Amino acid sequence: MAIILDCSIAAASIRTEIAEAVSKSVAQGNRPPGLVAILVGEDGASQTYVGAKKTACDEVGFAGDVRRFAADITETELLAEIEKINQDETIDGLIVQLPLPKHISEEKVTQAILPAKDVDGFHDINMGKLAKGDESGVKPATPYGITLLMKHYGIDASGKHVVVVGRSNIVGRPMSMLLSAAAPYGNATVTLCHSRTKDLGEVCRRADILVAAVGRPEMITGEWVKPGATVIDVGINRIERDGKVKLVGDVHFESAARKAGAITPVPGGVGPMTIACLLANTLTACCRAHNLPEPKGLTA
Repeated sequence: MAIILDCSIAAASIRTEIAEAVSKSVAQGNRPPGLVAILVGEDGASQTYVGAKKTACDEVGFAGDVRRFAADITETELLAEIEKINQDETIDGLIVQLPLPKHISEEKVTQAILPAKDVDGFHDINMGKLAKGDESGVKPATPYGITLLMKHYGIDASGKHVVVVGRSNIVGRPMSMLLSAAAPYGNATVTLCHSRTKDLGEVCRRADILVAAVGRPEMITGEWVKPGATVIDVGINRIERDGKVKLVGDVHFESAARKAGAITPVPGGVGPMTIACLLANTLTACCRAHNLPEPKGLTA
């Protein structure tokens, strides 16, 4: 049976390091990092996610704030609120919780955030820096969190064959760039796949490290897992089974766990790492804005 990669433990160690860095900085007379999350509408899942982020901010000593707006806010009004936050020197990080109502362009909103405050790492400038291997950019939080999870458990990507299933700009593409980069967390040979990849199961079976982020419930079964491989499941899907709604990943956990050497569970997967790395990105943004030393332990 595979080793369970407990993301909660890894994320807690990151939050502890961030809290210690913030406490030391505040004791030296600096203000705490400021992180704002914008929530539009009443989506239940989004409210849960934003609430978890606010709780994490409080835990590490950030000045965290949630700004809630009605679902009928206009795109122009929302963009104006983002610009106010861009100009506020007490705020280091800004998150706009997705999805947004259909009348608001997620692309316009994402690109309106100042790149230095884009702690989700979605802005084109940050994505471009990631593609170039420029460490001055902001790494997307979930892929960044996966590299720190691997570091925590001593999983080295160098020289390994990594298969990433899913080509989204949020996880799949940036994950492939990070793990193939000439960096301590990278140096892997990466194959980026998707639902239309020919002989996908055969490609997955060649992976030393398999990252599933395709958004299809339990698509990847144990038959697709190389014995001893590391399996990282990013998917969160709601399905109905036995008359109940259940959360499952993109990987069929039971069958994959019998083949893998290590695996992340769902639920209980990479979500805590994403939140921890939003905090890490915010702390880094604060340090850069005030020419303070960046914490060394938050690199993979």
